[in-house]
Amino acid sequence: MAAEPLRMTNFSEIDFFKRGKVRDVYDLKDKLLIISSDRISCFDVVLPTCIPHKGEVLTKLSLFWFEFTKDIVVNHLITAEVNGYPEELSKYKDILKGRSMLVKKAKSIPVECIVRGYLSGSGWKEYQQSRSICGLKLPSGLKESDKLPEPIFTPSTKEDVSHDINVSQDYVERELGKEITTQLKELSLALYLKASAYAEPKGIIIADTKFEFGLYQDEVILIDEVLTPDSSRFWPKDRYRPGQAQPSFDKQFVRDYLETLDWDKTAPAPELPEEIVLKTSEKYLQALEMFTGEALKLF
Repeated sequence: MAAEPLRMTNFSEIDFFKRGKVRDVYDLKDKLLIISSDRISCFDVVLPTCIPHKGEVLTKLSLFWFEFTKDIVVNHLITAEVNGYPEELSKYKDILKGRSMLVKKAKSIPVECIVRGYLSGSGWKEYQQSRSICGLKLPSGLKESDKLPEPIFTPSTKEDVSHDINVSQDYVERELGKEITTQLKELSLALYLKASAYAEPKGIIIADTKFEFGLYQDEVILIDEVLTPDSSRFWPKDRYRPGQAQPSFDKQFVRDYLETLDWDKTAPAPELPEEIVLKTSEKYLQALEMFTGEALKLF
């Protein structure tokens, strides 16, 4: 039978570093151990219901994209092969296999590096109000889900507890300096363009995505996850119809369901019904197979 979804870990004899909305992170002195759970968050609230196989999909997709984009930027991955982990982790092999990574211990840069190729989500809401996103003026007359004239870099703050806030490039320059801001923008756009060119022949439109970077030995490197259904909007190309919201291979499906409820988007969140859970898991698994050509072994 398939393993039960993983809600969280508690490796008491290993130094705990951080529990994020989805990931549990442990401190191994000069390295970090990142474990992708099956938790799902929407509107910055962790839901009480897990999505089966989600953590495995996030890990496998990140590994795929780290390899695919390493010619653009160095990333933090050391290994995802559990037999290569430190000896003290050997007792946890069954939990770690397929959903964990050993990574370099980089200093996180406190900016979410968002690239948008299409008009959706908070970008669409902002455009309706100001005909711009993060201070970037856009043409009039665009519709929801329209392809933008060119991909744009629209950063946001990185908040641990409250909602991330869309900010201008000028804001980032004031916080981080012009040189590193320019580097983040150029890397983010290059990553998006390469990934999008790969995805479209596979039948997926990458509408937008979020990258995170860190500093390691004075070098900017790619960290966290990359181009997953948690950090991106993936649309089926054959069903793309501008002027409306799009079907997707990501957690937008869960957001759409939650929007139908009488819930104020604060904790505690409602349980998800089984049909939503199974459909969401199916969407994540489908995205993995379409990108990599490999299905996840479920049994």
